[in-house]
Amino acid sequence: MSNDSDVKFRLNNSELWGGLIGLALGGFVVWSGLKLKLGTVNDPGAGFVLFYTGILICLFAAAIIIAALTEGGPTFGSRWENTRWTKPVIIIACLIAFAFSLNTFGFLLSSIPLMVLLLRLVDPVRWQITIPIALLVPLGMWWILKRLLLIQLPSGIFEIG
Repeated sequence: MSNDSDVKFRLNNSELWGGLIGLALGGFVVWSGLKLKLGTVNDPGAGFVLFYTGILICLFAAAIIIAALTEGGPTFGSRWENTRWTKPVIIIACLIAFAFSLNTFGFLLSSIPLMVLLLRLVDPVRWQITIPIALLVPLGMWWILKRLLLIQLPSGIFEIG
């Protein structure tokens, strides 16, 4: 009888399933690296870093699986107990609105309201801090991306140099 409950507990172990998914992902990354050709240490191919990153992912996933099998882990249901969904939903809605407004209004006119909403709604910050951060961070990122890194950003309805 205890063997049945032991097996049920292991099958409902969220860390075990997370480790198995990580192992599958790592295997895919290793396979992708091999497909792109490894090369050598002195002359690495396109898949060199990908291959070894996949091996690391597999090792970490194997460690999680071993710990889940030996020590157990929380069930799926216990992971979601007392979960408050309002803040993640607010963040997702803000990011969706940002994505839709980006081409129309451009990087600056989309990211400044996004910053204001995130700073005020998710973990409320005083207006005296919100306004400078919401203005200076997007402007700083725009300058770094557009001027230093020469990355083309959506300018939207206003063409900014």
